[in-house]
Amino acid sequence: MSLIQKAAQRLEELQRAGVAVPPVSPTPSRVVEAVEAATARAPQPAPVVDPSARRSAEVTLDLARLEAEGYLVPQQSRSPLAEEFRHIKQPLLRQVREALRTPGSRGALLMVTSAVPKEGKTFCAINLALSLAMEIDLKVLLVDADVLRPSVLDRLGVEPRRGLLDVLTDPATDLSEVMLRTNVPELTLLPAGTRNARSTELLASDAMERLLVELSSRYHDRVVVFDAPPLLATTEAKVLAARLGQVVMVVEAGNTSRGTVAEAFASIEQCKNVVAVLNKCTEPLSPSRYGYYYG
Repeated sequence: MSLIQKAAQRLEELQRAGVAVPPVSPTPSRVVEAVEAATARAPQPAPVVDPSARRSAEVTLDLARLEAEGYLVPQQSRSPLAEEFRHIKQPLLRQVREALRTPGSRGALLMVTSAVPKEGKTFCAINLALSLAMEIDLKVLLVDADVLRPSVLDRLGVEPRRGLLDVLTDPATDLSEVMLRTNVPELTLLPAGTRNARSTELLASDAMERLLVELSSRYHDRVVVFDAPPLLATTEAKVLAARLGQVVMVVEAGNTSRGTVAEAFASIEQCKNVVAVLNKCTEPLSPSRYGYYYG
């Protein structure tokens, strides 16, 4: 096929695509010029974005400030606080490592909660995530799922931004768009996100179930720690607990009544793996301060 024939064929294709093509004299140079002009006017296909090429934003945590406020930081790896969280995470890690070898398992999805507010669950969730991020071969995603009273980002000195609730309300929002990488290499954050009048109901929604499926499959190499609402404050916390692989129950020493604790445990009796942590305890370090229950 000659050059002019190829050019004429291209003009016909452009005309069929709806591109206006003015009449031209059948000389090679004129036809080629017409093809180039018509091609420039033709609608261009949208660029294909590889989802794996998306890169999350990055935030810098003030580790010195966190250390001063009593949080675990990487340089504290041999501190009393680090030892306490080693005790707490060991039974969790057995389930986590098994889950990471089993596609679709939710043993690496951990929920940190309490019976009532102000027992220290967010403090424990942050420190547990930091402790897990110190493991040699683990990546950690810390999710602020206490959507009515989110405080993870505030505690870490990070400004509020889009996150969990935006993913649940807008299917077009990809997780990678709202996750935040940090200067703790193996720790990533997922903020609570934009406030929503039905935020607590969203935790019990089908959208949340789809998100959990994605976290246990797409991010199969990562431990996910949810700072969840108190169990006796919302029904959604109980629904979320039933969907996750492990639950860490934080109990405030000397303040939370036995009846309240018993009621909280009864509300998640369907959960197979529950770890109880006695917080704000002034007694010396002892393994008896941590309780483990496997149903």
